[in-house]
Order: sequence, then structure tokens, then C-alpha cells
Amino acid sequence: MPPVFAHGRLRLYLLKLLDEAPRHGYEVIRLLEERFQGLYAPSAGTVYPRLAKLEAEGLVTYATEGGRKVYSITEAGRAELADRGGELADLELEIRDSVSELAAEIRADVSGAAGDLRREMRAAASASAAHVDDESWSVAKEEFRKAKAEWKEQARRAKDESRRAREEAQQARRQAKEAQERAREEVQRIAGQLQEQFAKSGGVLGSLAGAWLGGSTPGTPGASDTAKASDSAAAPAPSSGADWARDVPATGDAARDLDRLLDRFRDDIRDAARDHGVSPAQLSEARAELAATAARLAVVLRGGA
Repeated sequence: MPPVFAHGRLRLYLLKLLDEAPRHGYEVIRLLEERFQGLYAPSAGTVYPRLAKLEAEGLVTYATEGGRKVYSITEAGRAELADRGGELADLELEIRDSVSELAAEIRADVSGAAGDLRREMRAAASASAAHVDDESWSVAKEEFRKAKAEWKEQARRAKDESRRAREEAQQARRQAKEAQERAREEVQRIAGQLQEQFAKSGGVLGSLAGAWLGGSTPGTPGASDTAKASDSAAAPAPSSGADWARDVPATGDAARDLDRLLDRFRDDIRDAARDHGVSPAQLSEARAELAATAARLAVVLRGGA
């Protein structure tokens, strides 16, 4: 392909573009590509050195805006552009001719490539047809039959695995539900036992159990042990563990339900202790009761008898 610009013509056209408006180098490249309808775009290595040479000759100047050089034509540049007006008109005609020539070359290249591709495809198809005989057709059919049988076997295995997975999931849900019920029943049973033991022990532990499970009237911190024992004796009969946990509904998640029951236990005992106060002797008794309860719960949750 011949050069798009003859010697010195790109320099002249750069002056024309800068005479239209100040521009930075990238904009000059984009405008040249537009003038050639996308068929030609000069490289930065072609444009920027020529702009630098024009600037060195005093034909253009530049100002830095946003970190980029914006070039403007000088009076000297306009004078040269005016002197070469006839050459510029010829250049515009040359550009239009160059666009037509480039388009024709591209069409020819595309047409030739498409023709070559069609010929190669026809040749490949003919070669393939020539090599397909009865034996190769039988081999192909046998490969297809094996592939189909293998696919069916994989589908059957996948179906069996899916069925087993569903059954295992159902069994896991049943076991989780049973474990949840056992844990809930055991917590309720132990809560009832604790209530009875605390009520019998008297002192602050009896008051704590009564306040926790709704069986005593809260006293005031600092009261005598005799007054606390009297309050415990005068309290209504303790409620059962089931009554205590009635307002802690099941969610279907055993671990979560157990956490909620333990939170309820902790909060109620803490509230009762705050209301009644705890002496060192009562703390020791509470420690022993809680240790025994923790041991029993650990056996239950580990699946022991």
C-alpha cells in the first residue's frame, strides 16, 4: 500500500487541524482517523515528533492543561498555511482518493480471503467424504452406542445417589428432632429437680429457685437468713420444669433451643440473686448444685444414659 501522506504533507495537515482549534496530540490522532473514515490512523510515534518539530520551528506553541500539552498554531504557522493554500487544496483531494483506494484494497483483501476460505472448506468436505466408508461408519455407530450406554449408566448412578442423599437427609432430620426433644425433656427434668433441691435447701438458694420458677416472693438484699427461709417457706408450691420452659417455644433447631433454655436459666437465676443477695455459704452450695447439673447435662448431650 502506498504512503497515505506524501513527503511534507502530514506536517501541512497538522497545521490545518491546529488552525481549526487548539488540540492535544491524542485528539489530532483521532481527527485524522475520522477524516480517513477509520481506514487509517497514524501512530503516536508519527504525530508527536512532528508536533515537537513544528513547535521548535515556532509554527505552533503549547500550553499544559491537566498534565497534557494542548497545541495551538502561531502567527508564523498561519502564514505558512496561507502560503501553501493551493497545496492544501490538493492535499484534501489526495485524502479523498486515499480513502477510496484504502477501501478498495480492504474490499479486495476481504473478498480474496473469503474466496480462499470457501475453497478450503469445500476441499476439506470433499476429503472427509472420500474417507468415509462402511467400516468407518460402523466404528462411528459403535462409539455412539457406547457413549449412549455410558451416559445412561451415569444418569442411573446419579439418580441412585440423589435418592440416597434424600433418605439420609430425612434420617438426619428425624435424629435431630429426636435429639432436640430428648435435650429439651432433660433440661426440663433437671430444672424441676433443681427447683425441688433448691426449695428444700432453704436460704438464698431456695429464694433463687422460687423466683426463677415462679415459686417465691422476692425479698430485699441484706435480709437475715431467717427472714429468707421464712419467705421460702411461705412461697407457693414450685412449678414444674415444663411450666418454666413453656414460654420458650421450640424453633426446630436443637442447638438453638438449648441455647435459649440456658439463657433463660442464667437470666432468671441472676435476677433472683440480684434481688435477694448471696452469702459465701450460699454461693458454695449453689456452686455444688450447678456442678452436678452441668455434669448430668454433659452426659445427656454426649448421648449417655
